[in-house]
Amino acid sequence: MNPELAALIAAFDRLAANDFAMGAGWDDVHNLCQAHEGEQAFDWGHALCHRIEGDEWNAGYWYRRAGRPVATGSFADEWAAMRVTLSTI
Repeated sequence: MNPELAALIAAFDRLAANDFAMGAGWDDVHNLCQAHEGEQAFDWGHALCHRIEGDEWNAGYWYRRAGRPVATGSFADEWAAMRVTLSTI
């Protein structure tokens, strides 16, 4: 696995451990996703970030960029599914 993707997984794991609360952990994930804009895995993470933020319009934009359907379940459920997929890239 490439180091950037491993860093994204680790950052999301920390955010999940903090119940997806806005703050420094969210900023870390968001900054990492922005740094890799245009890479589908990171665009998917960017979508989840904006969902957590409550910005559904922006989240929808990033889901489209990632080629993913807009998620409707809990953040934890989405992260669990995303983590499995990202771990196999």
